[in-house]
Amino acid sequence: MTDVTARRLDLAGTRTFATPGAGPIRRRALAEFGFAWLRELWREACAGRRHEGVALAAVGSLARGDSGPLSDYDLVLVHHPRGLTGKEVGAFADRLWYPIWDAGVRLDHSVRTVSECRAVASEDLTAAVGLLDLTHVAGDADVVNAARSTVAHDWRANARTRLGEIQESVAARHARQGDLAHLIEPDLKEARGGLRDMSILRALTAAWLTDRPHGEVDSAHERVLDVRDAIHVVTGRGRDRLAREDHDACAALLGYTHADDLLTDLSTSARTVAYAVDGTLRRAMQSQRARTLRVGPRRPQLAPLGYGLYRHDGEAVLGPSADVASDPVIPLRAAVVAARGSIPLSPTTISNLAARSPQLPEPWPEVARALFADLLASGPGLVTVWEGLDLAGVVERWIPEWRAVRSRPQRNAVHRHTVDRHLIETVVTASGMVRDVARPDLLVLAALLHDIGKVPGSQDHSATGGDLAERILRRMGLEDEDRDVVVRLVRGHLTLIDLATRRDADDPATIAELTRAVGGSVQTLDLLRALTEADASAAGPKAWSDWRAGLVQRLYLRCRTALISTPSDKERFPMEAQEAFAVSERALEHVANGEPHVTVTSMGGAHRVDIVDRDRGGLFADTAGLLAAHGFLVRSAIVRTVDGLAVNEWWVDSPGGETPLPDILARDLVRVAAGDRGPLGRLQRRKASTATRSPSSGSPDQARAMVISSASQTATVIEVRATDRPGLLQDIGITLARASLSIRSAHIATYAGQTLDTFYVTEYGGGPLDPARAAQAVAMIIDTCDAA
Repeated sequence: MTDVTARRLDLAGTRTFATPGAGPIRRRALAEFGFAWLRELWREACAGRRHEGVALAAVGSLARGDSGPLSDYDLVLVHHPRGLTGKEVGAFADRLWYPIWDAGVRLDHSVRTVSECRAVASEDLTAAVGLLDLTHVAGDADVVNAARSTVAHDWRANARTRLGEIQESVAARHARQGDLAHLIEPDLKEARGGLRDMSILRALTAAWLTDRPHGEVDSAHERVLDVRDAIHVVTGRGRDRLAREDHDACAALLGYTHADDLLTDLSTSARTVAYAVDGTLRRAMQSQRARTLRVGPRRPQLAPLGYGLYRHDGEAVLGPSADVASDPVIPLRAAVVAARGSIPLSPTTISNLAARSPQLPEPWPEVARALFADLLASGPGLVTVWEGLDLAGVVERWIPEWRAVRSRPQRNAVHRHTVDRHLIETVVTASGMVRDVARPDLLVLAALLHDIGKVPGSQDHSATGGDLAERILRRMGLEDEDRDVVVRLVRGHLTLIDLATRRDADDPATIAELTRAVGGSVQTLDLLRALTEADASAAGPKAWSDWRAGLVQRLYLRCRTALISTPSDKERFPMEAQEAFAVSERALEHVANGEPHVTVTSMGGAHRVDIVDRDRGGLFADTAGLLAAHGFLVRSAIVRTVDGLAVNEWWVDSPGGETPLPDILARDLVRVAAGDRGPLGRLQRRKASTATRSPSSGSPDQARAMVISSASQTATVIEVRATDRPGLLQDIGITLARASLSIRSAHIATYAGQTLDTFYVTEYGGGPLDPARAAQAVAMIIDTCDAA
């Protein structure tokens, strides 16, 4: 070890690593030492002669003042071409470089004129970003100032044209190096969320296109630097990669009791930096568009998204009518809108939601539970939206237990993400399987919570997770039966794959054990199979191979066949209600006068709309169409025919915040029944608007419809599963009417953005459909659901 290296390590002061705030002081001392030593070498190289137009400058970590104990020195010898000759400059550079090498300091060096600095910055993006930090060390300061100001001027002048290059470079580097937040052996410099990304943030700011986040981002940067410094001290080398064998030593040096705690903090810091880079790049692109020449003042281009949110410059923003301070559900509404549109929430909107929205009451209102399921089922757009809300503390307000798994590392080689990110990736994967199960809302909830038990001190994460899931779901207000299903799935989420890969699928004991795990329920077995695939697929290719998939499918089908053969399972389809319904005298009076009777009851953001009217062909389609035309989302409905009267119950949500008005709905029903399609005009415009948007969810496109042959002796029961959209129920109703079929009753439910609708249909004269007619009806319904 040379004297210089020893001195640098001594300045690092190993006793101060665990002291809060010691990192910046340590790095400042290292920078001051480096500058003083290099100036001494400069004087020795000059040998008493004054060199006009020549200077030594630093770039990289030394120039920024954040170099580590053993970081290399990035130096540039800058000179005017009219000064020393090329041979003289080369000889002078050798007198500088060789003592640095002899001292054992790693050196990245170059010799350039001011014009050469400018040229290399224009050709090489990495060099341009580095030269923005060009800092005078010794010699003629005017030369360094000229080079730096020239490079900075060019950077600002050409930044708009180089933004695409910056984005491509950042994306390529992230693809090569991976995500620092989720790696067990990350490169702290090059990985996503690492030190190189902080250089990008500074470069974007230097371009005067946008400012960058400070506060938490600066603190996160300091934490990454602290870990980098610890690596240097522990290994005795200027490395940037945190190797597995160095985890414990680095953690101890930094004052952590366990290496996992170090990795958790490092992951959180990297996530903060990465999210800042994504947002700053996005705002830089917005600034680029804003500079386009316009005639007249620039007004914000706001496209309504619903729930008081608007799309603006590629982000979802709160509008002036949004009541953040009094609406505890608005963060969920905003998250659903953004995730479904695959657009991020703007940083200002996230800050407002985190700071001003009240806590959700316990238990959650029904509308909050429905929105939460919609959010989880939104597909790939969930990842960015969840990340922003999580970093702002909103997710922890919804689920306090989330804090224990946030950024928690997984040392199992099968897993490629931290615990919390694996949970979200599992949810995204499960959102593509929602048509495979009867209750997609329970599937995505189980996916979110299946590893919630991977907390410090847990010996069995499945059992711990079951207890935590029980507590979480009680706060959310899930019904007992639904809560029991999700808790059962969390406790047994490994059962299917363990039995499939370790036991004989043809052995009755294996079938019996799996049957006990799902409580003898076909519906729960279907959910477990989907959860198993989602969990393994999200973990990585090592966890879900064709071989494993085949074993799981084989055992699943064996068990499902055994369960279906027993008549005890009645959850396959909703039973048609048989009880008598009391119709009020006032409702009968309205109907006798030729008017529908409409009442509205609002409960916690959801609205129950009860309609009594004379039964007629097309009433179901007209009602569904009018609700959609007024901007309401149908969450569930029960449609019945009682003695020639339609007695219908609709549960709706209102993205626009309006409350359904009974008089207007009744008036519009009368107009539509008389052949006036005017009240449905808004729906047609909404359909056209929706059709122009690109799909944002990872959900499958193919709708499903099937006949449940054993459900009724007096009607044909058709079950429909499809992605919900404005006017879907109306379209299905119109299709059944065109097929000359009567809807005797309908049971409408929307779970996590997916419809699960059951229709009891008959011929107009009564009686079930023959097989040919039933097949025709199913085909027509599928075509209707799949039509854009």
